[in-house]
Amino acid sequence: MKLQRLLSYVRRAVDDYNMIEDGDKIAIGISAGKDSLTLLLALRSLQRFYPKKFELEAVTISLGFDNFDLTGVQKMCDEIGVRYTVKETDIAQIVFHERKEKNPCSLCAKMRKGALNDVAKSLGCNKVALGHNKDDVIQTLFLSLFYEGRIYTFPPVSYLDRSDLHTIRPLIYVPEKEIVGFARKEGLPVLKSPCPADGNTKREQVKNLIADLRNQYDNLDNHIFGAIKRSAINGWNLEKHL
Repeated sequence: MKLQRLLSYVRRAVDDYNMIEDGDKIAIGISAGKDSLTLLLALRSLQRFYPKKFELEAVTISLGFDNFDLTGVQKMCDEIGVRYTVKETDIAQIVFHERKEKNPCSLCAKMRKGALNDVAKSLGCNKVALGHNKDDVIQTLFLSLFYEGRIYTFPPVSYLDRSDLHTIRPLIYVPEKEIVGFARKEGLPVLKSPCPADGNTKREQVKNLIADLRNQYDNLDNHIFGAIKRSAINGWNLEKHL
């Protein structure tokens, strides 16, 4: 995938769901994975020509794992001209050693999101951008159905009144396989997750299930994604954003 194609996906999502307004200051959550680094490059590129003017901050919530060297991410931020903030935390210690969570992902995500929102507010941001892609949207629908018994997936834009922050997800139209190719082609400084649960989660199981279903049903992802956009799931109905 070329940058121009990535930007076409991102601009369509941003326009469809009114993700960016004049004067926004957006904190991009950087995990140092392929999605968040692709999002960083996409929004920095969009910033150069988008009619609505906005500012960017890059933020990493470090969970406290050893051997997590962010030098490459810092270099990338310096090269593209985005300020980079790293917040050190003891989330890994709490989740894995103190709480000894059997299903650590939920607690970790909540703590990470809370820390990210706090840093965003301290930097004067009014929005937080996350790197969820099209595959993540579909996987979350399956996870909600299987494990919670409800038809739900995260919305393109959400508002947290406690912190007075909007969360936006500009990569929702981008298939994961295209992000993989883009990150490789651009030589993004992607770091492997140091989390011991990585690759052994409910999400990974659902991801494998969907991969199997793709072999049986043509155009599966677009059918499911189209159903989500036409559904009554909160935040997804395009007519409400027009």
